[in-house]
Amino acid sequence: MRVSIVGGGIAGLTCALSLHAAGFRPRVSEAARTVEAVGVGINLLPHAVRELAELGLANELAAIALPPHRLSYRDRAGDPVWEEPLGIAAGYHWPQYSVHRGALHLMLLAAVSERLGPDSLHTGRLLERFERTAGGVRAHFVDRTTGTPITENADVLIGSDGIDSEVRAQLYPDEGPSHWNGVHMWRGVARYPHVLDGRSIVVVGGTPGAKFVAYPIEDPAAEGGEALLNWVLEVRHGRPTGPLDRSSRRITSAEARTGLAAWNLPWADPKSLAERSSAIFEYPMLDRDPLPRWSFGRVTLLGDAAHPMFPMGMNGGSQSIVDARVLAWCLAREHDPATALLRYDHMRRPTVNAVVLANRNLGPEEVIARAEDPSRFLPVGQAESITSRYKYLAQATVVQVNTHPSWTVPADATGLT
Repeated sequence: MRVSIVGGGIAGLTCALSLHAAGFRPRVSEAARTVEAVGVGINLLPHAVRELAELGLANELAAIALPPHRLSYRDRAGDPVWEEPLGIAAGYHWPQYSVHRGALHLMLLAAVSERLGPDSLHTGRLLERFERTAGGVRAHFVDRTTGTPITENADVLIGSDGIDSEVRAQLYPDEGPSHWNGVHMWRGVARYPHVLDGRSIVVVGGTPGAKFVAYPIEDPAAEGGEALLNWVLEVRHGRPTGPLDRSSRRITSAEARTGLAAWNLPWADPKSLAERSSAIFEYPMLDRDPLPRWSFGRVTLLGDAAHPMFPMGMNGGSQSIVDARVLAWCLAREHDPATALLRYDHMRRPTVNAVVLANRNLGPEEVIARAEDPSRFLPVGQAESITSRYKYLAQATVVQVNTHPSWTVPADATGLT
């Protein structure tokens, strides 16, 4: 079976590895001319780490990532509101990891190159359109360097091309732009002394646009040195009169100092973090409305192309990794590709659509929003109920993750290649 994946990000590369493990030989087309270690921090929850481990990447992931032990929600003064253990400390069989997004991307790229061969990923290919044929799908790309048109025939086309997916746009031509909630995220990484115990994810503040997040993504090279700390400040600007700036604008030092001036925390100095950061970039907080359907015949969506979500609960990347594993399992189990894609759709879409909507309502971060608002008293035990309900919705409780059957396809389960 010829499987074409549009998009070579974390979701697309995980999909390629999952399909290869299930006996397929997928091809990946990425619009960027080169794949580089860009970005800042990302968290992988235990349900995603399990899937990467079952792909044989446990050691590679452990070598580039840090396992946080605690999630600490705190008020604007930096005092604890609610804390809970993470990963192994919470009872999962797999850790949670905090990692530099670029390092994770390059790790997956190396695995794809080693297992599928260096010719399995084609960069600089921009999808222009696709069409259904009698035997499958025909995708039309353009080489971004030469302008040469490229045509690729496939039995299955997987759109893993992000929040501005061209595959999604063709399936839903009237959808329009992504949804912005009025919040921008200033994101940076900096060498900084350990915060709290050096293994905590700290979320401070309340509602979106009034929040500060920090967590380590790399240990110091020597005892007593400084960790690499990922940090995020959420800010609200006035709504633009023109198009929303999606350029990942670079924030100046003066602008960062002004934005962080009101944050006085007893265990970290946000202004110092900004000054130590080599670069600070601004990203709008975006999502899209949940879709009623991902799969159409032999075409489907995966990852942010299917379910872009606000970054509450650290679930976006993790759910994309699970998507990839379930999709490969379905294609291996069904002889008819269209039936397989429909099965994948039915298995994944309801859960992830519910997470998208929950994140619009703050997800587990309802805990600090309620603590900030005197009119919304947070009774004892209510915080645990909020976070537990969110984990159950995302199919990410300890019991759900530890006991669900593996998505690994036995070697003799498919005769398709």
